[in-house]
Parts: sequence; C-alpha cells; structure tokens
Amino acid sequence: MPQTSRSIGVFDSGVGGLTVLRALRAALPAEDFIYLGDTARLPYGTKSPESVIRYSIQAADALLERELKCLVIACNTASAFALNALRDRLAPLPVIGVIEPGAVAACAASRSGRIVVIGTEGTVRGGAYQEAILRLRPQALVTARACSLFVALAEEGWTDGPIVEAIAGRYLEPIFVVPANEHPDVLVLGCTHFPVLAATIQRVLGSGVALVDSAQTAAQAVLDVLDAGGLRQAAGAPGRTRLLATDGAARFARVGSAFFGEDIAAGEVEVIDL
Repeated sequence: MPQTSRSIGVFDSGVGGLTVLRALRAALPAEDFIYLGDTARLPYGTKSPESVIRYSIQAADALLERELKCLVIACNTASAFALNALRDRLAPLPVIGVIEPGAVAACAASRSGRIVVIGTEGTVRGGAYQEAILRLRPQALVTARACSLFVALAEEGWTDGPIVEAIAGRYLEPIFVVPANEHPDVLVLGCTHFPVLAATIQRVLGSGVALVDSAQTAAQAVLDVLDAGGLRQAAGAPGRTRLLATDGAARFARVGSAFFGEDIAAGEVEVIDL
C-alpha cells in the first residue's frame, strides 16, 4: 500500500482534540483521518505522567493497527508527557504533538516576550510549554495558569455569557492586571478544549492580547512534515474520517459536535477497547 493512501491518526483523551482534527481537515482536505478519543479514561490532565504515557501508548498502538503514515497527539497533556516515548517507540513514523508548534507560534506573535500559557493541571505542572518557549526565546517571561473549569464549561457547551466571562476573569485578571510595561501580549490556549472559549477569553482580555490556538499551529506542522517526507495525499476527492472512542458513543457525538464544527451522529462513532 503506498504511504500516501494511509491515514493520519489523531488521538486525545476525549473530544477536545476534535478542534485539532477540524483544523487538520481544513488544511489537508484530501487526507484520510482516524480519530480516537479515550473517553473511558478522561481527563488526562489530572493523571500522573506514568499513567498518561501508558494510556498514550495504548491509544497509539490501537491506531497503528489501522495503517498510519503520521500520528498527531491532539492532547496537550499527552504531548507534554508522552511525545518522546511515542517518537522512540514509533520511529520512523512521524509523531507530532501540539506543544512545539504552539510554542513556535507564541514566540513569533509576542513583541514583548511576555507570554501566558493556560492549560490543564497536568500540562501546566509538567512545564513542557514553558520549556519549549524558553528554548526558542531564552529571555521570555512565561506565566502558566491551570484553568481546569474551562474544560467543564467547554464540554457543557457554555462558551459565552456572564458566567463564562466571570470565570475567565477570575482566572486571568490576576495575571493581566499589571502595569502597562509588564503586560503580557500573548496567551497560549494550551488545551484543545479552549478554542471554543476563545471569543469570550478575547473579550475579557481585550484586543491587545493575541491568542495562539495550538490546534491551528499543529495543523501547519503536520502539513510541513507530510510535504517534507513526500507523504501528502495528492489533491482530489475529499478524504474520509473515522471516529473511535473508548466509551459513550452518544455523549461523544453530542459533546463533540461543537468541537468538530459539524453534527456527529452516534452511529458514526465506533467504540473500541484499549
């Protein structure tokens, strides 16, 4: 089978990674995708690094059974803890996480070097975003904040309104209410759930703060890797997308539709064991 006919595998702890899949499909419309949401064991953000690595390996192995040419870790926590393990295990298969592309975009967007990263407890505690940004821009001042309630809000479909704005303000105002010469100018949405809250977050922070969406930056990184390896599918008919979950097809479809940007029917979701 030619490599260009193989699929791009994408996995996340649940439905948040559908924002990455959405960006990938827009950037690479001719490609076939297989998405796996490990909904039986979400969230990864509160798990130990050892558990996240183990779950990530199991998810990757399940996708590999379906013939891949590239694997995308559409989860910031898994990218933080499991990227190196998966690259070692799966080489020479390209494995792309969402943190490295997000760090590159954040450094490029910031004029002042004052950058804020928001994510799950695991992503923030692991420090991978902070380390990636400082490797690229050693003089940067990076502040990280866990915003765990954003995940629950996104999954409930509460993406705007006074309650959401109040929670966003409670998380972010202590960081951004500083003298003008100390004001961060970039906020990294370091969780794949967070892009659906982007409009509200932008209203709270104002237009002077640029938002970096790791879903969009990861899609560009995948496109670059495929082009470099001669793996990109030639333009033609739209590619196919398969959706897998480890539990709850109906909930996956209901909640995931908002992240995916189009309706998902429960019958389209195949439930598998890991």
